Amino acid sequence: MQVLSYTEENYLKGIFKLTIEMDDKPEAGTNEIATHLGVKPATVNDMLKKLKDKKLIHYERYGKSSLTKEGKKRAIEIVRKHRLWETFLHEKLAFNWDEVHEVAEQLEHIQSKKLIDKLDQFLNYPSTDPHGDLIPNAKGELSILPRKTLIEELVGHQCKMVGVKDNSAEFLKYVDQLGLSINQPIKVKAKQAYDNQIDIEVNGKKHSISPKFAEQIIIVCPTCNKK
Repeated sequence: MQVLSYTEENYLKGIFKLTIEMDDKPEAGTNEIATHLGVKPATVNDMLKKLKDKKLIHYERYGKSSLTKEGKKRAIEIVRKHRLWETFLHEKLAFNWDEVHEVAEQLEHIQSKKLIDKLDQFLNYPSTDPHGDLIPNAKGELSILPRKTLIEELVGHQCKMVGVKDNSAEFLKYVDQLGLSINQPIKVKAKQAYDNQIDIEVNGKKHSISPKFAEQIIIVCPTCNKK
């Protein structure tokens, strides 16, 4: 198996999240990848060419990119390691959920499969990480579930927060300030026509949130599909 640099692994993970996992679409654009990774489009083009040469992505210059079968396999391996390390840091070392991402970014590049399998066993085979993201199993299997965000929920409905799209420390600290957490019930009280501001209720307290914030909160609505 060809050895990849840390940067190459980060690109594969980013493309996986932008396509298969986050938006369930086949391809990601150069500018979209650049924004997601916080780099310039020209830098992205250079790296995508390298990944294409290694047969890890399908790519045409300044066009769209998608993972090959091998690229998807490698991306899922990286995602699995990242999320297992996040879970370990949070559950066993008492890191806050807004602290684990940066540390896991460093640990995810460890190549020992035995270590990761042992880590998975030690954690009792968790299915989700501290942010609600699904953890692939040892076979690389990952069930992608339909994703609905808080901005899509109807007024009057009560839903439950099951994850976040933004794992940055700044965002997660703001989530904490609102009293939100994984599996936290949320009731949508109102939506303002003027600026799309959303009024929600969490633990009996009312908050007004922006559409930008609501787009980052992943939810399920237990009663929505009941007849």
